[in-house]
Amino acid sequence: MIYIGIDLGGTKVSGALFNKNNSILLRETMLLEGRGGDDVGELICKVCDEVLKKGGFSADDEKCIGVCVPGISYSKTGAVWCPNIPGWENYPLKRVVQNYFPNSSITIESDRTAYILGEVSLGAAKGCDNAIFIAVGTGIGAGILIDGRVLHGASDIVGATGWMALKPPYRSEWDACGCFESHASGTGIALQASGRVKSLIFSGCREGSSLLAIEPDKITSKELFEAYEKGDELAKSVIGEAIEMWGMAAANFVSLFNPEMVIFGGGLFGPAARFIDNIYEEAQKWAQPIAIKQCKFMATQLPNDAGLYGAGAIAIKNGKEQI
Repeated sequence: MIYIGIDLGGTKVSGALFNKNNSILLRETMLLEGRGGDDVGELICKVCDEVLKKGGFSADDEKCIGVCVPGISYSKTGAVWCPNIPGWENYPLKRVVQNYFPNSSITIESDRTAYILGEVSLGAAKGCDNAIFIAVGTGIGAGILIDGRVLHGASDIVGATGWMALKPPYRSEWDACGCFESHASGTGIALQASGRVKSLIFSGCREGSSLLAIEPDKITSKELFEAYEKGDELAKSVIGEAIEMWGMAAANFVSLFNPEMVIFGGGLFGPAARFIDNIYEEAQKWAQPIAIKQCKFMATQLPNDAGLYGAGAIAIKNGKEQI
């Protein structure tokens, strides 16, 4: 059986040929370059086709394809919702790929599901039956593995963690992406910093933070972490609040699901990986005491490839089910 994993990211499509142990044999990457709609579906097929050619196979050979998408994959219809890709509100991705590769078994999963499967296969959670992957990037989502099975829910929306309610009372500014995401995602911490800088400017203050030198609406998470490294008090306050929220959210997961491990990953947990111990310390305040003592917190061991390895694991699992 041929196993192919495809990871659709925000800027590129990555594909790889896997062996049955989920090791990558070869890979291919193509840039999105602003594509939307059917153009992205065609690019996924093109990447898959190139992987097959590099491996000496043809599009007609029998194969299992796992696809990781940044959004919601509707298992009953094969359609996907990916808010960052134009024209993908209910895009029939499975049908598109199936038409291109008719002799294939295709499974599409959300990125958060792929992340936890990647970590369980080859990363920090290898061998775990109960683990949670909290992905913190532009948004926040979680892949939840309990008793050896990934949770999906009634309509495949399990893990929409950005909407965790962590800070009452409710504010209308959270309508778009939720309370947690508004405060502790990459976009969220930049917005929090921007708001505080605007408040300083409005009060007539032009000193006290290096972030005042940046136009408020152009502050990024990267600049916020750089300011934190220099001891900037405003940056320390914003990131301190994010650490509290990461800890509270993780504590809720620990109390609800009793995992062996909570893994933090996503685009922000390059620079934020240093805070894992702080997050665990915060979680200890809130979580069920026995469960938190039995749970490890770790940064991802697959910082750039968790989705791709997860897609490979999906393809391999699909292949085993065909036997």
